Amino acid sequence: MVLLLCLHAVLPQPPTITHQSPKDYIIDPRENIVIHCEAKGKPHPSFSWTRNGMHFDMDKDPKVLMKPHSGTLVMDISGGERAEAYEGVYQCSAHNELGTAVSSSIVLRQSRSPLWSKERISPIIAQKGQSLILHCRPPAGLPPPIIFWMDNNFQRLPQSRRVSQALNGDLYFSNVQLEDSRSNYICYARFPHTQTIQQKQPISVLFVSDKPVDERAPVFMVPSESVSSKMVLRGEILEMECIADGLPTPAISWVKRNSEIPSGRASFLSFDKTLRITDVSEADAGEYRCIANNRHGSVHHTIRVTVNAAPYWISAPRNLVLAPKEMGIITCRAAGHPKPSIHWLMNGLPIENTPKDPSRSVEGDTLIFSEVQTGSSAVYQCNASNQYGYLLSNAFVSVLAEPPRVLTPPNIVYQVIMNKPMLLECVTFGSPVPTITWFKDSRSSMLEGNAYVFHENGTLEIDMSQPSNSGKYTCVARNNLGISENHVYLEVKEPTRILRPPEYREVQRNRDVVFECKAKHDPSLVPTMTWLKDDGELPDDERFRVDSDSLTITDVTESDAGTYTCIMNTTLDQDSASAQLTVVEQPGAPTDLELTDPGARSIQLTWTPGEEHNSPIKKFLIQYEDALHQSGVWHNLTEVPGTKTTAHLKLSPYVHYSFRVLALNDVGFSHPSMPSHQYRTSPAAPDENPTEVKGHGTEHNNLVITWKPLMPLQANGPGLQYKVMWRQQGIEKDWTSVSVANVSKFVVSGTPTFVPYEVMVQALNDYGLGPKPGAVIGYSGEDFPSAAPGDVRVLVLNSTLAEVRWSPVSPESVRGRLQGYKVQLSSHHIFSPNKTSGKLPDLLPYSVYSLRVTAFNGRGEGPSSVPQRFETPEGVPGVPSFFKVSALDLDSLTLEWGPPHERNGRLTGYTFKYQIDSKNDLGLLEELDLPSNQSSFTLHNLPHSTRYKFYISARTQRGVGPTLTEEAVTVLDRGTMALCSPQVDIATQGWFIGLMSAIALLILILLIICFIKRNKGGKYPVKEKEDAHGDPEIQPMKEDDITFGEYSDEDRKPLKGSRTPSSGTVKRDGSDDSLVDYGDSGDTQFNEDGSFIGQYSGRSDRDVTHDSSEPPSPVNAMNSFV
Repeated sequence: MVLLLCLHAVLPQPPTITHQSPKDYIIDPRENIVIHCEAKGKPHPSFSWTRNGMHFDMDKDPKVLMKPHSGTLVMDISGGERAEAYEGVYQCSAHNELGTAVSSSIVLRQSRSPLWSKERISPIIAQKGQSLILHCRPPAGLPPPIIFWMDNNFQRLPQSRRVSQALNGDLYFSNVQLEDSRSNYICYARFPHTQTIQQKQPISVLFVSDKPVDERAPVFMVPSESVSSKMVLRGEILEMECIADGLPTPAISWVKRNSEIPSGRASFLSFDKTLRITDVSEADAGEYRCIANNRHGSVHHTIRVTVNAAPYWISAPRNLVLAPKEMGIITCRAAGHPKPSIHWLMNGLPIENTPKDPSRSVEGDTLIFSEVQTGSSAVYQCNASNQYGYLLSNAFVSVLAEPPRVLTPPNIVYQVIMNKPMLLECVTFGSPVPTITWFKDSRSSMLEGNAYVFHENGTLEIDMSQPSNSGKYTCVARNNLGISENHVYLEVKEPTRILRPPEYREVQRNRDVVFECKAKHDPSLVPTMTWLKDDGELPDDERFRVDSDSLTITDVTESDAGTYTCIMNTTLDQDSASAQLTVVEQPGAPTDLELTDPGARSIQLTWTPGEEHNSPIKKFLIQYEDALHQSGVWHNLTEVPGTKTTAHLKLSPYVHYSFRVLALNDVGFSHPSMPSHQYRTSPAAPDENPTEVKGHGTEHNNLVITWKPLMPLQANGPGLQYKVMWRQQGIEKDWTSVSVANVSKFVVSGTPTFVPYEVMVQALNDYGLGPKPGAVIGYSGEDFPSAAPGDVRVLVLNSTLAEVRWSPVSPESVRGRLQGYKVQLSSHHIFSPNKTSGKLPDLLPYSVYSLRVTAFNGRGEGPSSVPQRFETPEGVPGVPSFFKVSALDLDSLTLEWGPPHERNGRLTGYTFKYQIDSKNDLGLLEELDLPSNQSSFTLHNLPHSTRYKFYISARTQRGVGPTLTEEAVTVLDRGTMALCSPQVDIATQGWFIGLMSAIALLILILLIICFIKRNKGGKYPVKEKEDAHGDPEIQPMKEDDITFGEYSDEDRKPLKGSRTPSSGTVKRDGSDDSLVDYGDSGDTQFNEDGSFIGQYSGRSDRDVTHDSSEPPSPVNAMNSFV
């Protein structure tokens, strides 16, 4: 643009008007007059003026001067000259050697604010209900004044549908009322140019009578006729008004016939009495109807609107630069209503009065130039006018012969975001106008195709920039006088995008909140992250911390709520995202508690909710304080939904109530409101009796009556007592009663054992008895049962299960409520009262038991039955207590074992099995029967370095018990013996094979020495080492050593715990165990069959074995009896 301006400064150019005063120029007579006229051209133009169509000679008036290098006139009237002496029609001309440009005609007038004429205004006599007009009639001013009505205190008079100001300034009353009587109705006129205000004499309105007139239908005061017409010019403001009288005051409405009133440009003013339409167009012409109506009828008025138009441009003439012998046109197209006429001027003169030019012709609104010659430059004026105004526009024709020049600076680097359009400029000048061609990267091929748009001014447009568009571009300008070129560069960048926008946050006050905003951008661009709050800057507060991709607000306050926007800026583009922050907190405490509609047992409570703090109130909690009984303690009374602010409260007698209200939202409860005034209810007799009344005995000769006492709020009055009543059911007819206070039980002594009583408890106070209570049945105390169950028999079912049977006790011997039967064995077995038999599981085989049976009630157990002894038969023995390899040699192995802890009978022997255990399969299983008194066995003539698996189990006459297993490996020689873990065989490990190869020679030497000494009857070193260290089996062994592992069962699972006969049994194999006393039973519970299961906590030693220790007997679990 700078180069273009410089070029224009060098090349010849006809004048062009750049600034002028408005056509209708109203001036303030108190200031100097300035008429603007500025123009440009090369050479710089000179200026002249005309006034009222005649040359204006400024030299004749020393008060008029022209600014240097300008056509602006300054008229100095500071010396007291009258401004009206300079009024007239002015026109400016700017001319140089290439032509003359002229301004529009400027009508200069001074503003006027004439005084109101002196007049005496008589008071206006009005009658209530009649219509009235107060005329303003301001003096004519230039421009017209602004009218308003005030009183003598400069207070604007109130206006309404009934009283309003018309467009002409008059004040209209549709019907007058008594309040309209005043003596200071003053019309004021403000003249805007002189900033002066003038006032009319005050007008008084008096009433001769306040007797109202009859109501009437509307009648229009303005306009007075039924149809009127209005003309408005296009682009101006159309104002239409309808004012009607009537009683009651009519309402005004507007409609347009066959069309809609334009909502965007229309407004209803002065209480719908005025319809204003701005920027009027031809479409606003038509019939408008205003309707006035009240309850007595309606009336309408039609306004026919005509829209005319002063001339306006469709295509204004434009400057034309031509080369010699070229052709061109200048068009001047204007519209208006009526249609404007077009007149052409050349250098300010009518074109018909200028010398004939064969290269120029006029065809209506078009000038045609052909075969122009050097020196035919000129300025042409087009004047379009009708009766409503005119348009004047200058356009020059400049004839030049210039080779092309590229004015765009060279080597500009353009940057654009991918998928965005890009304009590569190639500003040129030349005459004839150069043709522009574009090339990319090289001049081998010219750019063309749909991907590019070539503008007339030489600009190359790329609609959707892609990375492939990056590179070097060359624009070439050509005409018949020469060629010029320029290079520019384009870089296409990746767009900036916000990948993780901030999200909506709802946070409690005084908490922290974080908005995240993660974005990506072209790596070659420098990004800048900016945060806004409500489209403005963030508050200057240290609580707001901006990080590279987040905004943190600490200790959030209510003022922090709003919309937060993160903007990622680069030099080429930006992306933004917004999120809302809502700050919530507990609601404000309710206020203004008020008690209304008091009743004996109810009252109405109302309140005003506090602030919701952005979280709707869900409910209100109403609490009360009883200053009479529990001062300072607040109790919950009721809840109401959050949409209500009143509650009908049910009250109790004899309470001094104070109420308060709490509001609840999603954050929590508000602070309590201030307490209400105290409201006291009167005392009354109790409304209810104690609950949970019961009767039971604690001794065999008493009855304890208990109840849940009333709360203080339930007392209803002072002197609360309880009337306790009882009588023996079916025996006594009269009630025995006693009144007690401040207790919740009463003991009746001397009662028969376990008999039913009817019991009642009634509340009473100083004001009377409570309602009649209902009777409940209770029983006096129980005594221990007096008889034992008889005919006790035991049937042994198998070695671990027996069944006991008995005869029930008689009802009279129970002396209470029979709760069941207890079988005392090694543990207690409880059975329901309707049972006469039960199963005894989990007995020990081959044992002697003694049992007794008792009946029990709520007081306890009665006498026990005669003890019954029974024996359980033999069972299968348990697993042997241990099984291990005690000695091994090259060709023999010795194994030891211990008898089972649970023999469950007389042992008849052991079954011993073994087999070779190779990696692929097991060898033939060998089996041996060993006597019961044998505890070890040695196998001879075994091959060395062979793995064996051994099995041992005990036997009774009932069968063979569970098996223990063990594994062992015979060794290579007497110096290397090992027990093998069944989990790890290190001999198969690669590292061990290498190690063994390294010491193979040493082993061979040791074997030779051992055999020599053995033949001589001596001890070899390994044997000495064994003697020195004892049995290797008791030495600590590592997992990696080749040693025998601990024995385990076949499934390699933990063995079931060993068990010895429980106390209360006698072993038949000679054990000296004795029966123990039976302990008391613990908690009882019913089984599915009705039996009870107890647990006996004592224990005694079982049979003695040759083992050094023996595990304790586990507690037998009592199973359900069938």
